[in-house]
Amino acid sequence: MINRYIRAIAGTFILISLLLAVYVNINWLWFTGFVGVNLLQSSFTKWCLMEKILKKLGVKDEGESCCA
Repeated sequence: MINRYIRAIAGTFILISLLLAVYVNINWLWFTGFVGVNLLQSSFTKWCLMEKILKKLGVKDEGESCCA
């Protein structure tokens, strides 16, 4: 479940930053790049700040489900 949240948040950030780049300022593309770089580094390091934040907010990981 937590991976679905991370993908949804990353996708939302990318779409919002693209819209902001088109309608506000082209420099918002730096935020798009930042999200992409974070996704790439998390694939190598297996560490994701958003995962830590979501866990602190109470989102359960796939293996932590009470009904699994």
